Formats: sequence, structure tokens, C-alpha cells
Amino acid sequence: MTTFMNPLRVVLIVQSYEGETCEDQFHGEGVACFEGGHIYKGRFSKGLMDGRGVFIGADRLKYEGEFVCNMPMGKGTYTWPDGSSYEGEVDNSTRHGTGTYKCALNGVSYTGQWDQGKRHGKGTVYYNQDKTSWYKGDWVSNNREGWGVRRYPSGNIYSGEWKNNLRHGKGTMRWLKLGQQYAGMWQNGVQHGRGTHVWVMRRAHGSRYSQSNHYTGDFVQGQRHGQGTLYYANGAIYEEEWRWNNKHGKAKFTFEDGHVFEGEFVDDQMMTHNPNGNKAPTALPGTHILRTDMALNIECLLEKIPETERGTELKQVEFVVLSGAKKLRSVYSFYSRLGHTHSPDNTFLLSRLQFWRLLKDCNIHHHGITLTQVEHFLREDAPPAEIHSPFSSMLPHRLLSCLVIVAYHIYHKDMVSQSNLLADCFSKLMTYNILPGSKNVKGFLFRQPDRAVVAVSYLKKCWEVYQVYCKINVIPDQSMTCRHLLWMFKDLHLLDTNFTTARLLQVIAAESCDPSNPSACLDLEITFLEFFEVLLGSAELKCQQVSEGLVGGQSPPRRDAPEVAATVNSPIAPEISSSKSVETSDTAESSTAEDVGSQQDVETEVTEKPHTAEQRSEGNGMLTRGIEAIDCDVELWNQMIHLFFNQFFFPAFEHNQLVSRKMEKLRHEAQRRIALAKGPTKSQRGRGVRRLMEDTRCGRQTQQSALNVLLICALDVNKRPLFNTLL
Repeated sequence: MTTFMNPLRVVLIVQSYEGETCEDQFHGEGVACFEGGHIYKGRFSKGLMDGRGVFIGADRLKYEGEFVCNMPMGKGTYTWPDGSSYEGEVDNSTRHGTGTYKCALNGVSYTGQWDQGKRHGKGTVYYNQDKTSWYKGDWVSNNREGWGVRRYPSGNIYSGEWKNNLRHGKGTMRWLKLGQQYAGMWQNGVQHGRGTHVWVMRRAHGSRYSQSNHYTGDFVQGQRHGQGTLYYANGAIYEEEWRWNNKHGKAKFTFEDGHVFEGEFVDDQMMTHNPNGNKAPTALPGTHILRTDMALNIECLLEKIPETERGTELKQVEFVVLSGAKKLRSVYSFYSRLGHTHSPDNTFLLSRLQFWRLLKDCNIHHHGITLTQVEHFLREDAPPAEIHSPFSSMLPHRLLSCLVIVAYHIYHKDMVSQSNLLADCFSKLMTYNILPGSKNVKGFLFRQPDRAVVAVSYLKKCWEVYQVYCKINVIPDQSMTCRHLLWMFKDLHLLDTNFTTARLLQVIAAESCDPSNPSACLDLEITFLEFFEVLLGSAELKCQQVSEGLVGGQSPPRRDAPEVAATVNSPIAPEISSSKSVETSDTAESSTAEDVGSQQDVETEVTEKPHTAEQRSEGNGMLTRGIEAIDCDVELWNQMIHLFFNQFFFPAFEHNQLVSRKMEKLRHEAQRRIALAKGPTKSQRGRGVRRLMEDTRCGRQTQQSALNVLLICALDVNKRPLFNTLL
């Protein structure tokens, strides 16, 4: 019995051997089987595995390549049971030298230098199969360290120095979608030290050149802090002191018209003496409070103001918006991340769906205005399909304009004085809606982040269903009402003895002003958000019994459900597959981006997450609290939602569409045959109709519907009824 070490450095005991020998030792080509199920096939020399061979472990780990004295040595290939592989140089069974590792589970691959099993030296990692997310540069003991270039999934690119997987030292970051760039010093992943941040705006109409704001000066923990100068695209310049991204302290401001102000700024606002002798924020003549790239687009409101007062109204509302800008940037960042998985790149744009959720959380719909009406106020001459699309996005400056418009429409009638009307309305919106309501996520879609990630995978197909029913309904702007939604559930036969019309009405009215009177909202138009959340709420109620069965160990039949990507560590290189060790978010990279440019806020309160159902206020409706009581784990909820959509809702919709297409075809055929029968006698027409009835091979209900269609068509022929003939 021969004993020696295998490639995994464990003692192996030979059970059997077939092959060449020399002097009673394994020598030449042979096959050795070891205790435990390990097998080696290849070259032997003096009783040792030596030369080319293949070793397959009992755990199905396979090595094919060169052996030296029982050790994988030289060039070879490791293949793991999940399909992951390493091909390259090996030293003492360890990756050492140059080689390529590929993870079969998540598409991650690394090609470059290795040192004792770790990435060390020059190398390239691709973090996805499309190779749109990668790092090329220096590595030290599995960490990005030295100089390298990182491209994030968003397209953002950083080139510069790294330390311990973080941007550290001198480097340049470019945010392509946001049109921004920072070049300067970094520390632990954020801007820290001297640097220059540039905000490139869209090219002005008729100009050959793009405009840009840029700041040069001190950064502390990703924010402008210390001494610095901000150059505006319109020619204005701010010089001197900054505090946490705000102009603060003694400073000099040169306006675009050349006028110079030297004095004090407090929290981004210019302080001057008013007639009472007190210091207050003031706008000097000929200036704008907000930066050019944050300008409000509220012409639709200014047209309602007397022309002589429009300039003052605009400046006053800009002051109020500026005072709440930091909070609103945080709100934008928070809601733009709803429904997204944890990602190495958190630079998301706010979608229409997320914007609607913000309005609902702030109870805008409790002011006698629906989200659909809000969309009409904001439409900007867009076609109906684009107005109602949940996937269109908006930049932060557009959100500011939208909120000013919304504030006017819900509060302007409450204002006693028409002076500073827009500013007063927006201030009231911030005080009574945005500040207390935002980030307190309600509804069935986003209130629990883990569930939202699963739910959004059904958005696209549900949007197609919504569009189909919007076209059926007789509403000019291709929308639907709660009543139409109720009819849809009945048409699809989704209601039963447990999930009744009354319970469906409770779901529909869960966030209404008066949930106890659900019939009051039947004729209100709804957006796709409200449509989709009713589906989710219905799923929880309709499949509640099934979920209780799952708790007891039963499992419903499953079909192909939308998949949600999950990070799975590879058995060979968890340091590659794990986002924790190799992926650093570019969230903090744009930590100064939000304050000056027209762009996504990607830095504020990165750790914020939507509040769970338990953290919401008590006034969200009896039904919502009842559904929270289910509170099954995420996997159980996933199965419940999957069951509703894939075994109830989608199949019912597809069947309904199939029947509709057949009925449409039948209607055309009926019209054609009746047209042919228009000339002959009454009895001949009757025989033609009876023949059509015999030819339609459909169920009793469809046949009765066909009869109704034929009766209607028959009445149009010469204005004479054929009912007696049919009978």
C-alpha cells in the first residue's frame, strides 16, 4: 500500500493501481485510485505523480496539468464543481505566477499576476460577463493598491492611486451621465485635500461650446470645506470660505454683471442688512439665487403672476428652495435607490415610479388632487404614453421644479396674500408634507427593501397589462380609474370567496383620505404605481392561505419566476466574488456633485434605507396593518408573489387576451358573412347565420357572446331584425 500527498495536500492511500511499473514502483502511464474516491490518471516516476496528469478529488475538484514529485507544479488548470476555473502557473498546488481565474456563478474573471494564491502585481478584473465593469492596475495581496483604472457599471471611471481597495492619493473621477469630473486628492474613497471639481452643463442653444461650473480648493471628507473658489458658467465667482459644501463666512462674490459683494455668507446665503438693520438673506438686483444649472423651470406658474411681479416672485421662491436644497438632495438620493439591489455603483436617477412614491408618502393625494392630475400639471407637452410611463427619469433640478408646481396647485387657494405666493406655497409644502412625510415609505411596493427588489422584477410585464387596459378604457389620456381596475379583476376571474370585492376595495383604498369609505375613490384616475401596488396587496391577500401552508412545510407548484441576482462566493476565490472585499461604491465619489450641478445626488446619507412597515406611522389604514401581520420571511413572500403573478394574474390575462382576439376574429367573420347575405332572401340570411353558429367551436359562454354579436350585426342589415329567422 502506497501513501503520499495529493494536490490538496492531504494524505492519500492508494487502493488500486493499473499501469506501468519499474522495480515494483509506479513508473510511466497509469491510473491510481485512492481511498475516499480520489483518482489520478497520468505520468508516474519512481512511485510519484510526476509529469502531466489529471487528478480528480472526491469533491469533484479537478486539476489537469504538470506534476512534480506529487505536487501540481508548472502550468495547469483547476476546475471546480460549479464550473469555475483557473488556468495558468502553479507552484506547490497554489496559484503563483501568471494565470486567469473565471467564476462560473457571477461572471467575475481575473487575469494577471498571482503570488501564493493571491492577486499580486499587475492584473485585470472584470466584474460582470458584459465586461462593462472592470479594474485594470496594481494589486497587493488581493487588494487594489497602487495605480489603476476602475470602470463602474454606470460608466463612471476613476483613474489614479488606490490603497486597500479604496481611492486614496491622487486621482481623477469622471461621472459620465452626470457630466462631472473631479481631479485631486482622495482619502479612504472620498475627495479629501486640494482638488478641482467640474460640472459640465449642456451646450447652450446656438453655442459651439459647453458651459461648466468648477470649484478649486479644499475638500474634507468629500465636501467643499475650507478655502476655495467656485467659478460659475455665467461668469460669476465666489471666493474664500466654505463649510460642508455651503458658502459660509467672509467672502467675495462677483456677479455675472460685474457687481461685487464682499461680506458674510451663512449656510449658502448672502447676508445683507434689511431696512430694520438686521441681517437677512437678500438677492441683489440682476442676480439669480440658484445656480444656472439648478434654475427652476416654472414658466407655467409665472404666467399666472402679473408680469411686473414675476422677477420678485422667482427670487423669493428660489430663496426658499435654496434653504431646503440639502434636505431635497437627500430625499432625491433616498428615493432614487428604492427597489435597487446593493450595488457597487449607487448613482441612480429618480424614476417616475419613485417620484410618485415620494408624493404618496408626503400625502399629496390627500389635498384633492390625484397623481394623474399632478402628471398633467408637469406634462411639458409630452405624449400621454410618456406622461404615464413609470420608467422615465428626472434630474434633481427637475424634481425641484416639479415640487414648486405641485405646491402651487395644492396650496395657492389657501393663501390670504398673493404676495410671494410661490414661495409661501413651497414653504408650506416643505413644512407640512416633505419634511414629515419623505423617507417614511408606505405602500405595498417599496416599504420593505428586500421585498421591493423582488417585486420590481414583475414591473415590465405588469406595465404591459396596464397599457392594454388603459387603451380599452374610454379616457383621453390613456389612463384608468379604480372602477376600471375593479372590472379588470372581475374580467380575469381573480375574485373568489376569500378574496372578495370588498377586500379588493380595501386594498384599493388603503392609502386614501378615508379608507373606511373605499367607494369614494372608484372614479379617481390612477397611475401605474397605484395599479401595481394594488396587485401586490391583492397577492398578499389572495395567496395568504398558500403562504400559511408554506409555513407548515407545504410547497406550491413553481414556474419560472423572475430571477434576482445574488452574489455567490466562488470556492476558489471568494476574494474575487465577494463584493465586500473588492467592490467599493462610487457613491462617495460624487459627494460634491449634488450642490452645484444639475445631477443625481449620490452622496447623501448612503446608509439610509426605506423604513420598514413597523417603522411607519399608525395612520396608514387598517388593511395595511393587517397585511403587515403576515410578515413572513423574504423567501416565503417571494414564493407568494410568484404564485400570484405566474399562476393567477398573468395566465388569466393571457387567457382573456386570447378570448378577446378570437371574439374579434369572430366579429369580423360575422360582419363579412352578413354583408354577403345582404342581397339574398330573409330565409337564406337565416341559414347563413345558423351555419356560422354551427362552425364556431367554442364554449357555451363564447357561443352566447357570438350570438349577441350576430344579433347586433343582423339588426344593421336593412334595419330589419332577424331574430325570428335565427330562431
